[in-house]
Amino acid sequence: MSETKYIFVTGGVASSLGKGIIAASIGKLLQARGFNITIQKFDPYINIDPGTLNPYEHGECYVTDDGQETDLDLGHYERFTGIQTTRFNNFTTGRIYQSVIDKERRGDYLGKTIQVIPHITDEIKRDMLYLGKKHKYDFVITEIGGTVGDIESQPFLEAIRQLKWELGKNAVCVHLTYVPYLAAAGELKTKPTQHSVKELQSIGIQPDILVLRAEHELGSGLRRKIANFCNVSPDAVVQSLDMPTIYEVPLRMQEQELDATILRKLGMPVGETPELGPWRSFLDRRHKATEVINVGLVGKYDLQDAYKSILEALSQAGTYNDRKVKCHFINSEKINQDTVADMLAGMDGYVICPGFGQRGIEGKIIAAQYCREHNKPTFGICLGMQMMVIEFGRNVLGYADANSVEMEPKTTHNVIDLMEDQKNITNMGGTMRLGGYECNLAAGSRVRAIYGQEVIRERHRHRYEFNNDFRNEYEQAGMLCVGTNPDTDLVEIVEIPNLHWYIGTQFHPEYSSTVLKPHALFLDFVKACIEAGENE
Repeated sequence: MSETKYIFVTGGVASSLGKGIIAASIGKLLQARGFNITIQKFDPYINIDPGTLNPYEHGECYVTDDGQETDLDLGHYERFTGIQTTRFNNFTTGRIYQSVIDKERRGDYLGKTIQVIPHITDEIKRDMLYLGKKHKYDFVITEIGGTVGDIESQPFLEAIRQLKWELGKNAVCVHLTYVPYLAAAGELKTKPTQHSVKELQSIGIQPDILVLRAEHELGSGLRRKIANFCNVSPDAVVQSLDMPTIYEVPLRMQEQELDATILRKLGMPVGETPELGPWRSFLDRRHKATEVINVGLVGKYDLQDAYKSILEALSQAGTYNDRKVKCHFINSEKINQDTVADMLAGMDGYVICPGFGQRGIEGKIIAAQYCREHNKPTFGICLGMQMMVIEFGRNVLGYADANSVEMEPKTTHNVIDLMEDQKNITNMGGTMRLGGYECNLAAGSRVRAIYGQEVIRERHRHRYEFNNDFRNEYEQAGMLCVGTNPDTDLVEIVEIPNLHWYIGTQFHPEYSSTVLKPHALFLDFVKACIEAGENE
């Protein structure tokens, strides 16, 4: 295909309608037709990236292999399509303004007055087109965060208006909106959608395709009504109903020919409908899995989006083990020696979750102790791994004050210490050890057997590390350092081989687990949970 095509995904009425899932589904369907695609997200908040945002505000911070802290929707893009996103797949208002201000300070604008239009919008347009121009993708799908009508989203929408005009037949706008059901009236209401489209039209953007989010089936008459009042062809009105899993959405979109409609709008041949065989096999296996295993997530964030990638990685691993994984949040702030047995009861395995800060730390340490002493399958990730190390130091090595200098700077047994290259850093944003790094796996270790290879590459997001000064003591007592960085000798993985499954990773394996390529560690962890449940 000679020219890159651009698909813009916008949303109205309400947030959290699933623009990211629709964008990922479009990407999956076009990819299945043989096109080379990428997906990017433009977020309207002024933070440079989501790295310093509270998970309660924004959900998890997803990390790309090249070390960019990004919106969680990039996780959906990667899980659905298997592509690797980069720092050029996620932009915020803050990052765009920072770029423009830096240019102004350098004198790049030759003394001109810097304004939202044209300077900010031109910068947005350059960023929206960058991947298509640099890598010659067939399709670049761009999701705009927030909703139509938000003040902060207006520069992005103005940029889209201009690009649709400049790109002509090479651009389409897919608008996701909400059709609520009023129980008292027993009716689905189209007015919110009409107002959303009207708002978009007032900016100068006519949506080409409408995706209607609803809890109830939309009849053909209602869809024709919306098409008529929103100036959209009837075949370009698609419904998106609640599904048992987000992985059903591409198939539902394909059934309504969303991908075919996009191709027709772009003046391209439609061709045969892809079968999506491996994707259907995954879903078939998922539907047939009826036995449940229960996994406890020990953490401080009572919010599913805070651990989104972990939940999806566990779900995928469950499917490939022919089980449904039911995750239970266990609030680490409420765990103490008196409550731990009751709070952790009934689980087949446990994930000691990542995070930052003091809150809930002691509860994670007590949970790690309970899991180790009762030989429960336990997976510690990032801070979770550090808590496993601290617990072992306190209760096996006898270091009563064993701690991380993050929590107790004056501890005499700093078994978790600040990384050397982090000691002179003052800015919090974007300064952690971020992105993909290699890790050597020790011969004979469980993780070596799980991965089936000697050298792996995983993504990181941390400032603190296992203190190698204590390595010999730990290994002599039975906690082995089985994964190390080849350049820095940083400890990346610990395991206790004489337990059923007790592994901690400094990195985040959940970031690289996808639908068609689930992560080996999660697969083996779920397998261990199944075995533990069967042996009780």
